[in-house]
Amino acid sequence: MKNLVSINDLGKKDIVKIFEITDRIKRGGLKDSMKDRRLALLFEKPSTRTRTSFESGMLMLGGSPIYLDTKTMQASRGETYQDTSKILSLYTDIIAARMNKHSDLLEFAKASDVPVINALTDLEHPCQALSDIYTIREIRKDLNGIKLSFVGDIATNTANSLLLASTKLGMKFSMVGPHSIKPNAEYLKKARSQGIVSISDSLKNGLKDSEFVYTDTWVSMGEESIAKKKKKELSGYQVNKKAMSYASSGSFFMHCLPAHRGEEVTSEVIDGKSSIIWEQARNKMYVEAAILVYLSSQIRK
Repeated sequence: MKNLVSINDLGKKDIVKIFEITDRIKRGGLKDSMKDRRLALLFEKPSTRTRTSFESGMLMLGGSPIYLDTKTMQASRGETYQDTSKILSLYTDIIAARMNKHSDLLEFAKASDVPVINALTDLEHPCQALSDIYTIREIRKDLNGIKLSFVGDIATNTANSLLLASTKLGMKFSMVGPHSIKPNAEYLKKARSQGIVSISDSLKNGLKDSEFVYTDTWVSMGEESIAKKKKKELSGYQVNKKAMSYASSGSFFMHCLPAHRGEEVTSEVIDGKSSIIWEQARNKMYVEAAILVYLSSQIRK
């Protein structure tokens, strides 16, 4: 049984297949492909886009999403991840889980009898990365050799997943951030074994020849206690008009949202002609729907 806990769970052919399914769904196809199926959405963290896009995608395919907030479940009173996973496997056909710790998701997925999808952990955000690269594919068609630059906190979960997914598909990945923030060593090693990765503390050098410029919030969920330190550390890495001028002419701006305008990005950029953030957000629904279809072949009848 295949899960999508990490981008590492997918080969290049798997990702290409998911993108092909996404194309079909966007054209109005596969509307009843999840009919009589139930998707459990198990969330330990807040969500706007991931929750709504999964629910909308499942409904679009004829299935039924069931949202579960762990604060109102027995998990909040000590029930183990293994037991919770076994129970949800009895009641539903596929599970998307947003958890604080990646290790907890691994434990949960190991106990599950149905496919499990990572809807975000502290280590990865694979559905976001796939949605983002699908958006790039719609614009450029051929991903090979495309340079994507990630600016700011280059150690985030989204950065990790983008790093793996982009290099797996033949793209060049540039990480632009302060020396004090190091990318995940294991993910960097894996990405460099399958593609081209560069790291720079200079916006000018790191963004050179970039066709897509990506940033994320400086303070991730759970980092509120170090917010002041992180903002100071990253203050020189705001994506503004000057930063975008270092990239290729006609480059595009990307953000996984929510955005903190005036911190990691200016309103001038996020609302400007180069911004494709709303295309990213819209495609998240379609790509997640495609992931459900792709994994559904393993669902028990």
